[in-house]
Amino acid sequence: MRYILAVLLMTLTPTAALSQQVEVGPFAGGANYVGDVGASTYINPNTLFGGFLFKYNASTRHSYRLSLLYTELSADDSNSRDLRRQERGYSFSTQLLEISAGLEFTFEKFNLTRSDNHGTPYLYTGVNYYFADQLTGTPQGIEKKGGVASNVSIPISLGYKRRLNSFLTGGIELGARYALTDNLDGSHSGQFNFGNPNSNDWYIFTGLYVTIFINKKACYNNFE
Repeated sequence: MRYILAVLLMTLTPTAALSQQVEVGPFAGGANYVGDVGASTYINPNTLFGGFLFKYNASTRHSYRLSLLYTELSADDSNSRDLRRQERGYSFSTQLLEISAGLEFTFEKFNLTRSDNHGTPYLYTGVNYYFADQLTGTPQGIEKKGGVASNVSIPISLGYKRRLNSFLTGGIELGARYALTDNLDGSHSGQFNFGNPNSNDWYIFTGLYVTIFINKKACYNNFE
């Protein structure tokens, strides 16, 4: 994965890197899992997540982003409205560490050098690489195998950010992650499979962030 991140940065970063605006700050909120175990509601935070967000503003309309987020995803069939899941009674929890890199596109021009506290909605997508506990399904339930599993997920995020003052920006974001596996919950580990094999797992981050400007004087490129 480090080679993928290196290629992304070398491909996307303009040569005038030092003259652009850089933001960094904490990102935290609630997380939930959607798949073959527990509730199937997409926006249903039941655990906390936290981490850091880095933005490199290449123009007033797009930014390159890196983030490092950690959560402990959990799901329980007792919280599902599906009677079959309630009767089955499976549950699991898994520690998950995610590295994300991608592009953020604003609906309106967003310039941190402006004096007014303007804001704009935005979209974010890219590629994630995550590490999680290795789980396996059994007739009695879901167990941790003691190892670490890793895979790729695709982020699809919608947010709103606003300039708070001369050196801070705040934002709220809803981000769905489509995992390129159906085994985040151990449902298709090859030993005892259950659930729908035609539907991959999702996990959702709903949170707030505050970033501080590291370099406030912008000299944007022509892609505005």
